[in-house]
Amino acid sequence: MHGPASPGWLLVALCAATGAYCLLRMRSTVEEQRRSAGGEALMGFGMAAMAVPAAVFSPPSWAWPGYAALFGAATLRALWSARTSPHHLHHLVGTSAMVYMAIVMAASPAHHAGHGSPSGIPFLTGALLLYFTVYVLSSGARLIPVAAGGGAVAWGDRPELARACRLSMGIAMVAMLITL
Repeated sequence: MHGPASPGWLLVALCAATGAYCLLRMRSTVEEQRRSAGGEALMGFGMAAMAVPAAVFSPPSWAWPGYAALFGAATLRALWSARTSPHHLHHLVGTSAMVYMAIVMAASPAHHAGHGSPSGIPFLTGALLLYFTVYVLSSGARLIPVAAGGGAVAWGDRPELARACRLSMGIAMVAMLITL
């Protein structure tokens, strides 16, 4: 995305750290954690790659259609998973937003370099911004530690950490959509 380099690198670090934690959650003994962690790791690392400041690295022209294809496949998987879990509806919106951003960036590479004017569809960008803003605010309100049962819970299985990761990815998505 375009914009100042320092916030861009902070966004890259946040998304990469979130992706790494989600990879660790894939080793969880809790089945629901494992199910959602893979898609969330893909989102975290994909958002980190897309957030690298353009002044440092401008991806080749084939990268944006590649991102669109990768997240298009993730969108289909989220659509399939949404049949059984309402949480996957959020994954569906998130992966669709990534496809949208990749398409906008592919259509306007000068925009990524910070030389062009915004070429995204304002209504869709606004709708996604509204969705993720509401998601961030509601997730932040629910970010209260869950009391562990009788025994110790592995740090990779703690629901409040998973919610914190989803919250940070939601914040990153808002930041990326604003720069679009």
